[in-house]
Amino acid sequence: MSEQVHVVWHDHQVSREDHEKLNGHKGCVVWFTGLSACGKSTVANLVDHKLHAAGKHSFVLDGDNVRMGLNAAPGLLKERHGEEFAKRFGLGFSAQDREENIRRIGAVANLFAQAGLITLTAFISPYRRDRDHVRAAMKDGDFVEIFVDAPLEVCEARDPKGLYKKARAGELKGFTGIDDPYEAPTKPELVLDAGQKDAETLADEVIAYLKKSGKLG
Repeated sequence: MSEQVHVVWHDHQVSREDHEKLNGHKGCVVWFTGLSACGKSTVANLVDHKLHAAGKHSFVLDGDNVRMGLNAAPGLLKERHGEEFAKRFGLGFSAQDREENIRRIGAVANLFAQAGLITLTAFISPYRRDRDHVRAAMKDGDFVEIFVDAPLEVCEARDPKGLYKKARAGELKGFTGIDDPYEAPTKPELVLDAGQKDAETLADEVIAYLKKSGKLG
């Protein structure tokens, strides 16, 4: 007998609508995607700051932060829990592991949205199919895909972690944009010109979109 038959969804006494009424705005997932060093995390955190200042309830799920815990790499888990645990649960950067990384984040972000939070996610999420799967798992209108569009040469010039340099030198394999593909969104809700505009301006554009789309109440 499948274990799935023992798993059922439990409705909460406090509904999503109750959470949203208390918060004064809609819950949603604002999904920033783009190349490494395009400015995803910077813009997401600025949006979070502006929403908080306006009395809105938001939270940022950042790629690096999530990779420190929920989706930790095998090496990190090995240090904490041992080699066998790391092999079973650690996520590296293969296409399969990246798919599972995004699946887990999508599930967590969806729960946050149902709690009435504006959830801001900042992940490269390079594969279009994985992002589409996250969208399909959510209620219509909950998934706001934002393409932080910066040319590769701009991202390489920034390179705050030195990752592009390592990838070009062959020290880092499977790096998005160098020897692994990045699939840009075909129909994102919003495109940010991160190659020409500063982060403050881009954050204001996100806020304007959320207002226009009715997410902010």
